[in-house]
Amino acid sequence: MRTLSLLPLALFASAGVSAQSAPDPSIFGGLSARHIGSAQMSGRISAIDATSSFPQTIFVGAASGGVWRSTDGGNSFKPVFDAHTQSIGALGIDPNDPKRVWVGTGEANVRNSVSVGEGVYLSLDGGDNFKRVGLEKVERISRIAVDSTNGQNVFICATGALWSDSADRGVYRTRDGGASFEKVLYVDPGTGCSDIKMDPRNPNVLYAGMWSFRRSPDFFHSGGAGSGVYRSFDGGSTWSKIETGLPTGEKGRISLSVAYSKPNVVYALVEAKKTALYRSDDMGNHWNEVNSSANVQMRPFYFAQIVVDPTDHDRIYRPAFVTTVSTDGGKTFNSMSFGGSVHPDHHALWINPKLPQQILLGTDGGVYESFNQGAKWRMFRNLPVSQFYHVSADMAQPYHVYGGLQDNGSWTAPSRGASGIRNRDWDSVGLGDGFWVWPDPKDPATVFSQYQGGKLLRVNRTIGEVKQIAPARGDGEEKLRYNWNTPTVLAPSGKLYTGSQYLHVSTDRGDSWQRISPDLTTDNPQFQRQASSGGLTRDNSTAENHATIYTIAESPLDAKTIWVGSDDGKVHLTRDAGNTWTDLSSRLKGAPKGAWVSRIEASPHDASTAFLTIDDHRRGDFKPYVLVTRDAGSSFAPLNVSGVDGYAWVIKQDPAQANILYLGTEFGLFISLDNGAQWTRFSENLPRVAVHDLYIHPREHDLIVGTHGRGIYIIDDLTPLRALSPAILAQELTVLPSRPGIQTTGGGLQEFGGDDEYVGRSLPDVAVISFYAQKRHMFGDSKLEIFDSQNKLITILPVDKRRGVVRIEWPMRLKAPKLPPSTQLVPAFVGPRLPEGDYRFVLTRGKQAVEGKVTLAADPRSPHSPQDRAEQRELALALHAELGELTFMADTLSDLLKQIDERSTTLAAQAPKALANYRARIDELGKKLAASSTDGGYVSGEQQLRERMGELYGAVVSYDGKPSASQQREHANVQREYTERAAERDALLADLSKLNSELEKSGGAALKLLDRGAWENKEQGGAPAAFAKRWFAGGAPVLLLW
Repeated sequence: MRTLSLLPLALFASAGVSAQSAPDPSIFGGLSARHIGSAQMSGRISAIDATSSFPQTIFVGAASGGVWRSTDGGNSFKPVFDAHTQSIGALGIDPNDPKRVWVGTGEANVRNSVSVGEGVYLSLDGGDNFKRVGLEKVERISRIAVDSTNGQNVFICATGALWSDSADRGVYRTRDGGASFEKVLYVDPGTGCSDIKMDPRNPNVLYAGMWSFRRSPDFFHSGGAGSGVYRSFDGGSTWSKIETGLPTGEKGRISLSVAYSKPNVVYALVEAKKTALYRSDDMGNHWNEVNSSANVQMRPFYFAQIVVDPTDHDRIYRPAFVTTVSTDGGKTFNSMSFGGSVHPDHHALWINPKLPQQILLGTDGGVYESFNQGAKWRMFRNLPVSQFYHVSADMAQPYHVYGGLQDNGSWTAPSRGASGIRNRDWDSVGLGDGFWVWPDPKDPATVFSQYQGGKLLRVNRTIGEVKQIAPARGDGEEKLRYNWNTPTVLAPSGKLYTGSQYLHVSTDRGDSWQRISPDLTTDNPQFQRQASSGGLTRDNSTAENHATIYTIAESPLDAKTIWVGSDDGKVHLTRDAGNTWTDLSSRLKGAPKGAWVSRIEASPHDASTAFLTIDDHRRGDFKPYVLVTRDAGSSFAPLNVSGVDGYAWVIKQDPAQANILYLGTEFGLFISLDNGAQWTRFSENLPRVAVHDLYIHPREHDLIVGTHGRGIYIIDDLTPLRALSPAILAQELTVLPSRPGIQTTGGGLQEFGGDDEYVGRSLPDVAVISFYAQKRHMFGDSKLEIFDSQNKLITILPVDKRRGVVRIEWPMRLKAPKLPPSTQLVPAFVGPRLPEGDYRFVLTRGKQAVEGKVTLAADPRSPHSPQDRAEQRELALALHAELGELTFMADTLSDLLKQIDERSTTLAAQAPKALANYRARIDELGKKLAASSTDGGYVSGEQQLRERMGELYGAVVSYDGKPSASQQREHANVQREYTERAAERDALLADLSKLNSELEKSGGAALKLLDRGAWENKEQGGAPAAFAKRWFAGGAPVLLLW
């Protein structure tokens, strides 16, 4: 038998894994990511489609959070697209067959932080499974139109590439349900499809909006000669541009809508020098401008939808910053009754064609539903598609996570909770588009939070006070240029850094700032065009601010060593706290010149080492670039990124094992065990989502994963992962280290919140035992035996047969106590806690066995002394044992009653009279042991020994401190009562021999006493589920035999 042996850190750090290939993802086995939410602040919704049937099926497409399906009208949702890109542009349920669901990937609301798609997907089973059917290169899809008479006939409106020219855009058609596609409308490499609509009564008539646009790192342009409205009368085979009455000059994004109730009425929202809503009453032959009010003109590149009521051709909805409605064909618009309850920025709106009072609205903050045409709304609080930019954590018990989100401010929540992490557990600590958030380690009530364009807050959470603390330019200095996502770092030294084109530092929590650098960007005037960005419609939201500092890293080993990277390709280093700077940009071997430096990670192991992620997707290059320097920037070397999927956002070096790196990309999380030589995707409960930030908790050793679309995940306890050295990986079976199991104090009070709220997963109250298995177990035992300090076997746990890292959860308690059947409920659902300390375990897999130890520790928050906890355990264990004895007594009597009834039936009139008398005595005693009355529908309030003992046990076991004097007195009372009942039992059993003699004289078989050993084997106690099963049968309480 082998015991745990780990390589020394130095040997581990220098070792490699495999020069041949990266480990398979199954190596991470049981290291599952735990999703904590939140749906309190959801995320941008880009598409909605639904059925009008009951129960209603709803599909929601999130901008970067995948596809979610509800089959109960929105009461609950589940993700159904986790294996694919999470950026969704369009959804289409086949009206001929609702089991056929189309998904167009790649959001077409082309803001600066938009993700990228990978083609068109189709489900044939209502969303259970999706398969890509084509158009892998189109990048973005804004609409899908399915023929209402023939589901094989589908049109794809491909907006296409955002950052570069591409011929893979335009209108595509399939006539065979996705088996093949043909491009039927194309203008030029810079013009894509913005919208497509089909005449609801004649699918041969189609309208398409074409849009010329381009985004670069520092500029956005909407509009061009290619934009226009096109129409087809032959099912998309030929198209003609229709212009009569539309703007004659350059046009930008175009949105279309055909009135279902009167299809000759067509609306077009046309971005132009004067953006306006146009209406045609003759199927697009002639157009008239009907409205150019502020909400019609609001950010036409971003708010790209106009929706006509399916029963009223004059009722139009315009989702924008808010949604406005017209009842006169677009001549006037009125704001709907939103109050302060609906998140602004509206992108998707669906109206039930059979019940137009029902509206589903997709916003930057999630999905809302109205049943009175928008007068009142309810939010779906079960869509955790929040888009985090950055995450951090504090050192509280339990620790809290912090993060900033796209258009949803900044928030914090506990990393665990007795009832899970609920929406109400999240607290707001910031404004706007939240980015960096840092709790002050010296003052738990203070949080620094940053939002778009360099705005920086110091928040007092106790009283809700907010102070603006961003640096200001000095006399004679140029205007400060802040990135949309301005880097703000609370460094290990306690200094607060933020970056414009300069690096600023504060040592007094932001009350004053010192500029400690020259301009650390290219300061290229050609990159400073944000004031005129937008094209036809100026859009200067700071999203295009460029030539700015984007990443800051102070060495945790040397506060004078600071690394700075910019969005225009500059990397600088100071080794003297900013007195002098060295430009390292020309040394970035293997990275595109001028590319965005998305993150610098200063090594926690060596002050001269740093890792860089370089992102050039904003210039059309979607490859990941990861560099390392080990000589303070004298040279940089590219790391191998073979197998890494998506452009790179963030890299972290493990603070305990230098050879382990964590890489977040647009398409997931990747881990290297060998200094970046090979990478393996981490996919255990983590979808293929953009990972924008990573944070390793210094005390708990958890990896906190900030995703831009699916909220926050936590990979609990990296300790086993850190042990995966080459020597460990070469072994067939070996134990891995894990952190101590904490016996958490406290619990949740009762609540019954229904199913319509998302609840994040909490850390279970278990000790975790980890091991590594080189192969999947196939034959023989697979079990874990745990022994106490006296080598007494405590429990045997089943073991997963998977390969890789396997985690076994041990509840740190004995099994729940045995209880006699009864008609009354008592709170004896869990077993007593085991004492703190070390426990030996033996892991057996077939013929192999290894052993190790696991440590149980008290909750550091516990107010109870070790002596108080010991007294609690002593009383809980005593009651646990006494309940077992009571149950054996009750089961013994019950078994005798069953035998007596069998003898009475068999012997009939020959049965001795003493048998009935004996039965009556057992029945009388049995009723004293446990409640049996069903008067009042099993809520009689009857209390017998079982109920008194069980309630006392429940009260004691649920509190970790010293039992009260009243509890000790009550224990004496139930012990005394048990002694009395045991004496009555003994008197009964003393007469059994005489009764058996009479039975045998009458030709019957003797009564047998229940065998204790056999009973013990059958009644092993169990978890609450097993306990409940003993208690109830067929949904009703079990009736006793007496």
